[in-house]
Amino acid sequence: MSDWSTQRIGRYGERVAARFLRRAGFRIVAKNRHYGKNELDLIAQSKKYILFVEVKTRTFSQKPDAEQARPVMAVDEAKRKRTVAAALAHLQKHPNERAPRFDVIEVYLDRCSGMKPFKINHIENAFGRGGVIRR
Repeated sequence: MSDWSTQRIGRYGERVAARFLRRAGFRIVAKNRHYGKNELDLIAQSKKYILFVEVKTRTFSQKPDAEQARPVMAVDEAKRKRTVAAALAHLQKHPNERAPRFDVIEVYLDRCSGMKPFKINHIENAFGRGGVIRR
């Protein structure tokens, strides 16, 4: 675990999430796209949607701990607003007829098994253009 920096864990989680989306039938359009200070972790699309995906990855030494520390909780209001701003900038630069959707993918890694993912949670339509979490 000591050679796993926070940045390395995040990038690994993004690769896991991209693979998950591809297997679910989405095409990955871009990774780590920056618009000013704002970043989109993944942009994916299907025939109907263009997804702007925030990936949150956390490591756990005991799986029951994962129920107490949901990665999505790190997607605070400011992060949601930055994601929306980046998505709007992307759509302005790359117009798209698909319906936009803001998703969050939680990636749970097991520290005791060499950082293997033990859970992936795809939260579809997690928040809207106003940055408000949908319940």
